[in-house]
Amino acid sequence: MSNTIFAFGLGIGTQNKEGNWLEVFYSTPSLGAEKSTLDALLESTNYEGGNSTLTLDESDLNRLHMNLLKAGNIEQAELASRLKASTQPIILCVLATNEAPTNPAEAYLKLQLISHRLVKPHGTVLDGMFGLLINTAWTSEGPIDVRELADRQLSARMEGRTIEVFSVDKFPKMANFVVPSGIRIGNAARIRLGAHLGEGTTVMHEGFCNFNAGTLGNSMIEGRISAGVVIGEGSDLGAGCSTMGTLSGGGNIVIGVGEKCLVGANSGIGIGLGDRCTVEAGLYVTAGQKILLRDADGKQVAIVKGRDLSGKSDLLFIRNSETGAVECRTNKTAIALNEELHAHN
Repeated sequence: MSNTIFAFGLGIGTQNKEGNWLEVFYSTPSLGAEKSTLDALLESTNYEGGNSTLTLDESDLNRLHMNLLKAGNIEQAELASRLKASTQPIILCVLATNEAPTNPAEAYLKLQLISHRLVKPHGTVLDGMFGLLINTAWTSEGPIDVRELADRQLSARMEGRTIEVFSVDKFPKMANFVVPSGIRIGNAARIRLGAHLGEGTTVMHEGFCNFNAGTLGNSMIEGRISAGVVIGEGSDLGAGCSTMGTLSGGGNIVIGVGEKCLVGANSGIGIGLGDRCTVEAGLYVTAGQKILLRDADGKQVAIVKGRDLSGKSDLLFIRNSETGAVECRTNKTAIALNEELHAHN
């Protein structure tokens, strides 16, 4: 057995009537572990190695608390002790290796590793995750299997209560699980668990960020960050703009935005941008689109497809107001975010 593991977490789970996990909350997931911590997991519980999900009882938590203290892992030892008071099931999820998740507890641990900034988007394998997660009503009384919702609503009404349904989705909002330091979010419902928001990021009310996607530092997000898309330091996504995600289908280009870029209001990209690029407001640049290249003097150089420019830096994409043609020129002006705005997140 290896002396290291990819990640582990002590979590509080919620089940449906069939005993399947709807969600698991890991307050302090851990990336990796020293041998002493791994030994504590092996000695205190039924964990025998590999990727494993276990339900712990009070005696397991008592042993885990003592052995983690001996191992010097004070944070996880204190969490084990505190969780003894939980009336909800306690889960130990251990990921010895970074492989595709095999159950909801593993999927939730991986999503929270991203939102806690312990791994970056694309830094953990999420293949097959959709098939593991149960379609869930996220309500004022917690997560409810959508197949059980009508019965729960009737019971609540009979007791004089109303269950408010905030969303019906396989993914909850990130802020119900973690709020990373140094960010502002105008509408928490628009940030899915598994989003990675770098310190200094501001997401305005109409901004959106999907799972396995996000920002790496100071960014102003008023548009849409689709699944798999990563936004570099100092970039701005204008109001109503869109980034084509890795779930959109069709092409094989991984969309990303480099540093100090501006994707204008109501525009969009189906190609990646390097650093210091600008897309004119209202213009959608796609991989198959024909684009007229001009040199620094404005002279036509060539006609290429959008995919040929994917990931290149210092480009300005505009639509010629006279001909309607999409053009690409050298971007001579890099954007600068309002540092004061992001310094006080």
